[in-house]
Amino acid sequence: MSKVLMKGNEAIARAAMKAGLDCFFGYPITPQNEVPEYLSKLMLDEGKVFVQAESEVSAINMVYGAAGAGKRVMTSSSSVGIALKQEGISYLCGAELPCVIGSVMRGGPGLGSIQPSQGDYYQATRGGGNGDYNVVVLAPESVQETVDLMKEAFDIADQYRNPVMVLADGLIGQMMEAVDLDRPVKERKLPPKTWASTGTRNHEGRNIINSLFLQAQDLEAHNLRLQAKYKEITKNEVQFEMINMENPDYVIVAYGTTARICRSAIQSLAENGVNVGMIRPITLWPYPKKAFDLIPKTTKGILVAEMSHGQMLDDVLISNKGRFPVAFYGRSGGMVPEPEEIVEAILTFDERVVD
Repeated sequence: MSKVLMKGNEAIARAAMKAGLDCFFGYPITPQNEVPEYLSKLMLDEGKVFVQAESEVSAINMVYGAAGAGKRVMTSSSSVGIALKQEGISYLCGAELPCVIGSVMRGGPGLGSIQPSQGDYYQATRGGGNGDYNVVVLAPESVQETVDLMKEAFDIADQYRNPVMVLADGLIGQMMEAVDLDRPVKERKLPPKTWASTGTRNHEGRNIINSLFLQAQDLEAHNLRLQAKYKEITKNEVQFEMINMENPDYVIVAYGTTARICRSAIQSLAENGVNVGMIRPITLWPYPKKAFDLIPKTTKGILVAEMSHGQMLDDVLISNKGRFPVAFYGRSGGMVPEPEEIVEAILTFDERVVD
């Protein structure tokens, strides 16, 4: 195993190449600009397709076209750029086209700032496009995990014919860590893309890729089939990490950079006699609801920590089912919490309990 030091955005690009990326379509926006910058060179060297589109709307529709041709395709953006892609993402889900979307979050709402944030949780897990659809959302905590999840994302997308988003905050995109680009990921038996516009060589007729159904009963049947697929994804693809969960006084729920910060806080609390565990969701959709069934009954409460004003909080409240008191601590606008703030939030838990 050989490790190399690289920035998170470079790791996203290089991991995508390791996964067999054929085509990239994107538009520059901070703090993910290095992703297309690296890919423009890497893909040129390997004779792959790289296009800097004239807009985010153009980019996501180019993704639709390449995915429909059966290619491994990706786009990346940040926050306001992902917002512009929402219509296209809904189309991709409706047409059941696999792709990977890299989202490196910045502060909002609106143009906001270029500082790190987790304010796009709703955008990723609920989506801003029309209709009943879901995007698989993977949330890395480190640059190495970003590499691993990027490579896995392409396989998940192909297995289920569905877009997969790798959701990282700006800090992960900009930090540098040592990574092993060749670390293996879960092996999957992927079906051939006989559905693609180029997949008709083995059967007569045409493959029509579309999300339009003019008859209501046909569209409902399509929706029911999509829901069955989402149920299968929920059954098979939930990922989470349990940390120090043997007999905690409190449990923190956090993802991404915030989870890293909470690890330090947990260590500080232990030194002061407070035993705290953590549930770290890796899939934000499907959300790891079953992890909450594993919380010991002696636990006093759950603290949700986010770089937002409480978006994942909703999923925690749903998953908790009223069993434990739930408190919240969040920062926004690009402010990154210090471990001492998480420690203080645990020590003042009762004051932070939400209704």
